[in-house]
Amino acid sequence: MSETPSHLKDASQVLGQQRFSVGNVWYHGTSSALLDSILANGLRRSGDRALQDAAKQTMATIGNAFEETTEPVYLTPSRELAYFWAQQTVRTRAVRVGGDNAPAVLAVTLSDALNTQVKPDVGAATLLMHDTGEAYMAHVASIYQACGLPAPDIDLRSADRMAYLTVLGMAYIDTDIDPEHLEALDVNASAEH
Repeated sequence: MSETPSHLKDASQVLGQQRFSVGNVWYHGTSSALLDSILANGLRRSGDRALQDAAKQTMATIGNAFEETTEPVYLTPSRELAYFWAQQTVRTRAVRVGGDNAPAVLAVTLSDALNTQVKPDVGAATLLMHDTGEAYMAHVASIYQACGLPAPDIDLRSADRMAYLTVLGMAYIDTDIDPEHLEALDVNASAEH
């Protein structure tokens, strides 16, 4: 996994006293291959149709039925964390659908009404117990340490719901987000520009 570009490293601004601060601006990591569609149509729940189709085809190949589910839109209060998830999306798409993919990060500015719908991603507990989750926990620990804070000591099975958001920076919204709330960040820009 590549190093987070320095201009996306925002932990020193959003992480303090073992907690991520939250407001009306969130971030979403994705693939550059999806960016034009997202900016035109918004962030849609279960929006990566190519990944859905690949999963459906794989299940059909091995003789199992594929049951589509509606995933929420995943958000984080940190550009740095969104970049981690963008890299994961790129890796997943490269394996399952191929194509030209690079990490992309979106700023998501929500109205107060939409912002009240953002929830801690407690469902991530199962994800965090797998390889991707272990890599994420190590990434979060390195962010804390870079800010002079001890790595979070969290028991995922018994953690308070809000800890998934405030300690781990994991959230979701179970509604589509229209394009006017979105801005693509330049992941390649330097901090001086």
